[in-house]
Amino acid sequence: MEILGGPLFAVAGAGESHGPGVTTIVFGCPAGLRLRREDVQFFLDRRRPGSNRHGTPRQEADRVVLLSGLYAEGEIDRLLSGPAIAVGGESGSATESYAEGFTTGEPIAALVLSTSQRSRHYDQFAGPRGEVRPGHTDLVKYHKSHGFVDIRGGGRSSYRSTISDVIGGSIARIFLRERFGTQIISSISQVGPLQTDLSLAQHFQNVMQQQESQTIEADAIGAVETRLDEAEIRSLDAEFAQEAGQLIKRTRIEGDSLGAAVEVVAVNPPSLVGEPLYQSLKLRLMGALGGLNAVQSCEVGDGVGVIPRKGSQNNDPIRRRGYQANSHGGLIGGMTTGSPLVCRVGFKPTSTIQKAQQSVRKNLEEIDFALDKGRHDPCVGVRAGVTLESRLAIELMNAVLMHQAGRIDASQFTLF
Repeated sequence: MEILGGPLFAVAGAGESHGPGVTTIVFGCPAGLRLRREDVQFFLDRRRPGSNRHGTPRQEADRVVLLSGLYAEGEIDRLLSGPAIAVGGESGSATESYAEGFTTGEPIAALVLSTSQRSRHYDQFAGPRGEVRPGHTDLVKYHKSHGFVDIRGGGRSSYRSTISDVIGGSIARIFLRERFGTQIISSISQVGPLQTDLSLAQHFQNVMQQQESQTIEADAIGAVETRLDEAEIRSLDAEFAQEAGQLIKRTRIEGDSLGAAVEVVAVNPPSLVGEPLYQSLKLRLMGALGGLNAVQSCEVGDGVGVIPRKGSQNNDPIRRRGYQANSHGGLIGGMTTGSPLVCRVGFKPTSTIQKAQQSVRKNLEEIDFALDKGRHDPCVGVRAGVTLESRLAIELMNAVLMHQAGRIDASQFTLF
């Protein structure tokens, strides 16, 4: 069983790359959160194929439909003003979906239909003599499932499955923003050999030092979001983004792919959440972010940069108003300090490329592999940021609820 997050806030998903759609169920959102479909759609629009010129040319609307877990007493018309869904055409049944309401504490169900499948592109991978793409899951999934596997677009292993991550993460980040002022942002910091010296974490550290406060105001966060949105690819460094965009374009023409690194930061996180050992938030974040498709590394705070330092250089000074630096990346002993949560995630080059490679068929007959058809990201890191943000939000949300579970208020257990 695969569930993201949990045990108190969790996301379950189902659906393959070229199936009819992706279904998501979000468990554990507390009652009383005002949730609008358009807010969830905003984050899905950042994730969807075709949202960036340097990503896959596959085009999907990825229009989300909310089906449960919301209610709005006295506002039924607004509640039911979401997109209509139908089964069976004129002779079938149709209904409205939810557009806006308050969470009830019950599971929230969502559906995103797939409309741009080209399944014939994958005929060369079918059957025991199907060809294997180096670096992809074709071989291991075929033998793990005894041959009963969906070959289209990688099936469940496709990045399309992260629709559920983003839906669950959008709900978590809306809750965290309303309750704590927490906002989660990402910036591409490396594409292939190109790196930027501009760090999102250091930028926010500078802001805190200038304003002499641990809380970063919404205007300062909004200014960063604007810079990211205006760049060629989503990076704080516009000059780097321009150069990286050109490199991605050249690499696509060559039929090859590139790796990338993405920095993800939670600004204004709640303090004191997480556990010191087996439910350490550091452990949970490294697993959730490191387990995303194509990820090969995950660092917290200054990551491997701390290795050559001495303790006197690495320990962050503390004063009455908080930590004066953030080498620890917002986590000490697996628990949050209130400083920004900082992770840096490394992606391998996209496995599916046009260049010829040595490979095998699924029966292990050796071949020279060449891709017949397909539409693929030349650099998957280009649109991975919103999924990393979502996974961080899910784990942070779960940690908040776990923390609250240890603070029992007897007055909340009275009916009469």
